[in-house]
Amino acid sequence: MAAGEEEGARTGTGTESEAAVEELRSFKDLGVTDVLCEACDQLGWKVPTKIQVEAIPVALQGRDVIGLAETGSGKTGAFALPILQALLETPQRLFALVLTPTRELAFQISEQFEALGSSIGVQTTVIVGGIDTMSQSLALAKKPHVIIATPGRLVDHLENTKGFNLRALKFLVMDEADRILNMDFETEVDKILKVIPRDRKTFLFSATMTKKVQKLQRAALKNPVKCAVSSKYQTVEKLQQYYIFIPSKFKDSYLVYILNELAGNSFMIFCSTCNNTQRTALLLRNLGFTAIPLHGQMSQNKRLGSLNKFKAKARSILLATDVASRGLDIPHVDVVINFDIPTHSKDYIHRVGRTARAGRSGKSITFVTQYDVELFQRIEHLIGKKLPAFPMQEEEVMMLTERVAEAQRIARMELREQGEKKRSRNDDDDTEEAIGVRNKVAGGKKKKRKTF
Repeated sequence: MAAGEEEGARTGTGTESEAAVEELRSFKDLGVTDVLCEACDQLGWKVPTKIQVEAIPVALQGRDVIGLAETGSGKTGAFALPILQALLETPQRLFALVLTPTRELAFQISEQFEALGSSIGVQTTVIVGGIDTMSQSLALAKKPHVIIATPGRLVDHLENTKGFNLRALKFLVMDEADRILNMDFETEVDKILKVIPRDRKTFLFSATMTKKVQKLQRAALKNPVKCAVSSKYQTVEKLQQYYIFIPSKFKDSYLVYILNELAGNSFMIFCSTCNNTQRTALLLRNLGFTAIPLHGQMSQNKRLGSLNKFKAKARSILLATDVASRGLDIPHVDVVINFDIPTHSKDYIHRVGRTARAGRSGKSITFVTQYDVELFQRIEHLIGKKLPAFPMQEEEVMMLTERVAEAQRIARMELREQGEKKRSRNDDDDTEEAIGVRNKVAGGKKKKRKTF
């Protein structure tokens, strides 16, 4: 079979792919070794997903892979299992590198590698921004089997950490490649490609095949096999999608109404800015909801803390910016609310993909104000369906406005106080720095006097 024919045969965009899933009922059928099949079983992975059916056999044959799959499709397993199996066959330190766009996704991939490889003693290290570089340098000195990194911080270590290199690397994975490139990591990716061996296996996974991804594919992969399980933008069948059309000034009241109506569920609420995420979280807390924020202006420890509390079901509402819209696997999200409509229609797919994962059902509700009509029409056009309106009792919403207005007032005050504390801390840091500089100068002057 010619390379082009093989590529076509592996592109599972229709009924052939579904038939393949029917035929292959287990990871063992895909060629995964017994010890890793047991690990899949312990994780509750009973049947391989479509992308795993397509990609794992090809990867186990030693081919480079381009995996095109929608969010929540089991991509991590599709590249982690072949890497761990190869590691079992030829044990080696600094064996694989996984590049990923966000810190949260890096930690999640690390968790999955550790869970799958716990019985074979696999060691992973996460290299991302927002964490002390010295502790990362010590972790790299121990030469883990798998490094999961964001491109910027990895380049920093390659250039500045003595004794660290990737000359023996056997596997490179670029996960969410379209997003890595959209976040302007092209320069860093180029630098990484220059210092790793050409003789390696490369897996490139992406939700979309953009021009930048095609360019990266040509630069980084050798005669790859394309494994696609979704040829167009779509949302999963078990997801019930709704919209509500509301006046902009009553958004908070409608949000509180929906949280009351659907009480008992877990929610992810997407806001467009860090400030609005923080404000809305404070507002909901003032009304007695167990809400927690996740956004880019929080420290890495606080971000992971928020995520872990929500995952452990200690909080039922996670308010987030698009930092949490892709890749994060939180199994129990029942409802996604687009409090602020996404500017880019594709982000809608990724946001609502946080619910109805792995065959479960879920709901999504998108708030559409008088300013959002055009954006909403673009979303409907992209997914190829008209969304129904979520049933509402307007009178009940209006009854909430007084309580919500009071909570808004308190939230604004708390937000102001938080801002002042932050400024005060920054001023203190500046003052300490200035005193340090003065002391150094004074010390220098004293020394000069002594020398005369």
